[in-house]
Amino acid sequence: MPHIVVVGAGIAGLAAAHALGRAASVTVVDGAQRIGGKLTTSVVAGVPVDAGAEAMLARSDEGVALAAEVGLAEEIVHPATSSASLLIGGRLCPIPRGTLMGVPADIEAVRAAGVLSDQAMGRLEEDPPGPPLGDDATVGSVIGGRLGREVVDRLVDPLLGGVYAGRADVLSLQATVPALARALRLRGSVVAAARAAVAAAPRREGPVFATLRSGLGSLPAAVARASGADFRLGLTVREVLRTEQGFRLIAGAVPAPSLLDADAVIIAVPAPKASRMLGVVAPHAAYELSRIEYASTALITLAYPRTAFPPGSGVLVPASEGRAVKALTFSSQKWEHLAGDIAIVRASIGRHGDASALQVDDDELAALAQLEIAAITGVSARPVEHRVTRWGGGLPQYAVGHLDRVRRIQTDVEQVPGLAVCGAAYEGVGVPACIRSGQLAAARVLADLAARDRLIGQEVRDNG
Repeated sequence: MPHIVVVGAGIAGLAAAHALGRAASVTVVDGAQRIGGKLTTSVVAGVPVDAGAEAMLARSDEGVALAAEVGLAEEIVHPATSSASLLIGGRLCPIPRGTLMGVPADIEAVRAAGVLSDQAMGRLEEDPPGPPLGDDATVGSVIGGRLGREVVDRLVDPLLGGVYAGRADVLSLQATVPALARALRLRGSVVAAARAAVAAAPRREGPVFATLRSGLGSLPAAVARASGADFRLGLTVREVLRTEQGFRLIAGAVPAPSLLDADAVIIAVPAPKASRMLGVVAPHAAYELSRIEYASTALITLAYPRTAFPPGSGVLVPASEGRAVKALTFSSQKWEHLAGDIAIVRASIGRHGDASALQVDDDELAALAQLEIAAITGVSARPVEHRVTRWGGGLPQYAVGHLDRVRRIQTDVEQVPGLAVCGAAYEGVGVPACIRSGQLAAARVLADLAARDRLIGQEVRDNG
């Protein structure tokens, strides 16, 4: 059997290892002392709560399908409420229905939500047409140029910030809202394009989001068990080299490196780490990977005595509100299995290009979160316990030209048979997208190994 090394034990790498199945002997290597990457669960005030991603798209098949395949079908649950609010001028307004990443597709719904001033509503109703979209551009420049800054600041930026911890004035329209970009190539009107994109989306029944009753952080361990792979943790891979037989990975300390030989390699780590590993074997890909920037964030989880928070699943806070907190999740209201005598609230702090609020110790960060929760929600109770989880360089930023960059990376990697890359840096930061990325990487290296074996077999036959 071929030996395949997967570098990175986050959900993308684990999905790749699982997809390789019995077709190969698989070793998963990670510099961390645990598996799971940004999927992890720990206990706060006696309640298991996710410290990273806490939900996945249920309408993207890969996440719920993998959970079911590894024996967690009975654990899958859906939100008790999905309604959320925006903080606008210090007051809570409902997020308008019928938006596409905050871009309005239903003008009357935006009016009813009361999130825009009369002047901004007037411009939205005019929806001044522009030329069809050409080259890639930032979300902010396209939407702001057509509908005005208020739509960007109060609607689009908070939703993008919730997904990418980034800013509309930096993020690529084609990479982050591809359906809208496609529609804008045919229509000059933003609202009409958003309406067309929403209408063209596949109609699927059932809840939009899902998680696991034991926490989404329980998924990695189940996938790891089902994969049958061998795991080597606390071992950092520094470089990947090509050999006559396949690949050699140089890992561990420089004075006494560990060497791992493999027939194929899947790199499932963040772009900066992947760049350093691929400098020799795929230098053009390494250069492009080094250009992908990341945002640092912190998640502060607070446990309150039974407390009535505003209704709904949480609050998105526009940067224009001048607060450190960019999002609140009322976890005990969002997820029925977390409801009880303790009210769990998660506060997210940190945006791309602005990590100043993170430059304090954990207790100060928790105190800041508590003050802002009180100011936003009116809840003055003191939490009984808190947990601070820092994700330094945790979220890749899909800047203008990102999709072209990904194509250049993939093209260079494809020049090296048996090598593949996967993870959040490429074509989606959500859990299902990362799983899909890992599964595609597994299929790629297996196809390369099959082609190699056919070539060897043909040479043997030719040489009689």
